[in-house]
Amino acid sequence: MSLKKQLVFWLGALVVAIAVLIFLRGMLLPFVAGMILAYLLDPVADKLESWGLGRVLASSLILGFALIMFSLALLILIPVLGKQMSAFADNLPAYFKSIEALVVKYGGKWLSPFLNGDLSALSGNMSDITARGVSWLASLLQSLWSGGMALVNIISLMVVTPIVAFYMLVDWDRMVQKVDSWLPRDHAPVIRTIAADIDKAIDGFLRGQGAVCLILGAFYAIGLSLAGLKFGLLIGLGAGLISFIPYVGSIIGLVLSLGVALFQFWPDWVMILVIAGIFTAGQFLEGNFLSPKLVGSSVGLHPVWLMFALFAFGYLFGFTGMLIAVPLAAAFGVILRFFLRQYLASPVYLGVGGPADEHEDGKV
Repeated sequence: MSLKKQLVFWLGALVVAIAVLIFLRGMLLPFVAGMILAYLLDPVADKLESWGLGRVLASSLILGFALIMFSLALLILIPVLGKQMSAFADNLPAYFKSIEALVVKYGGKWLSPFLNGDLSALSGNMSDITARGVSWLASLLQSLWSGGMALVNIISLMVVTPIVAFYMLVDWDRMVQKVDSWLPRDHAPVIRTIAADIDKAIDGFLRGQGAVCLILGAFYAIGLSLAGLKFGLLIGLGAGLISFIPYVGSIIGLVLSLGVALFQFWPDWVMILVIAGIFTAGQFLEGNFLSPKLVGSSVGLHPVWLMFALFAFGYLFGFTGMLIAVPLAAAFGVILRFFLRQYLASPVYLGVGGPADEHEDGKV
C-alpha cells in the first residue's frame, strides 16, 4: 500500500472514530472514567504482580482500596461541602451587593468623572455584569451536567465505572500486546516510539498534575479554613481541583475568597491580605516545587492549547469531553512534533542539495 493510500486509510479511520464518539457521547462517561482509572492504577498492579500476586487478585485489591478511600472521602466531605454550597448560594447576592457598595463608596470619586457624576450608572452596570456572570456560570454548569449525564445517571456511573476499571486493569497488558501485534511491521518501531512519548506526556499530566491539584486543594482548603474564612473548605477545594486549567483555578479561587473576605472581615485589611497571601503562597508552591517535581517538562502542552482543548471538548462532549481533552491534546502534540521533526529533516524543508542529501551522497 502506497503512502498516500495509507494516509487516506488512517484519516478515514480517524473521521469514523470521531463520528462514533460524537454519536455515543451521552453514554461514554462511565467507560471513559473506568479506562482512565485503569490507566492510573496499572503501574501499581504491575508492581504487585512482580511481587508474586496474580493479576486478578492485584487488580481486586487495588480497586477495592481505591473505592474504599473514595467512599470515605465522599462520606466525610459531601455533607460539609453540600451545606457550604447551599449557604454560599444563599449569601451570594449579599456578597455582590457588599462589594458593589464598597466600590461605589471608595472608588466613586475616581470613577465619577468617567460617569459624568452619575454613580447610579456604575451601580446599575455592576448589577448587570453580576447578573450576567451568575447566569453564564449557571448555564455552563447546567451544560456540563446535562452533557455528562444525558443517558447515564450518578448511580449507573458509580456502578459501571468500577466494573469497567476492573476488567480493563486485569487485561491491560494483554490489550497492549494485542494492539502491538496489529501494528504494520515496517513502521512498528516508529509507532512504538511515538506511543511511548504519548504515554510519557499523558502520564506526566494525569498523575503529576492530578497530585498537584489534590495538594493545592488541600493547601487552600486548610489555609482558608484556619484563617476563619466562611466557605473556605468549598472555595479551597474547588480552586485546587480546577488548577489543571492554567491560571483559572487560582484566579477564580482568589476572586471568590477575596469577595467573601471583604464581606466578612471589612475593614480589617490584615485578614484580607492573609487570604490573598494564602493564594500567593499556593502559586509560589506550585510554580517552584510542585509542578517542576511532579509534572516536569514531559507534558509539553502550552497553556493556550490546553485551555482550547478543554473548552472545545467540553463543548462537544460535556464533562466526558473534559476528561479526554488533556490525553488527546497531549497525544496530538506528540504526533505534531514528530511530523515537524520529519519535515525539518526532509528535502521539502532542506531543499535539493541540502544537508540531508549531501550526507546521503557521502560529501559530508
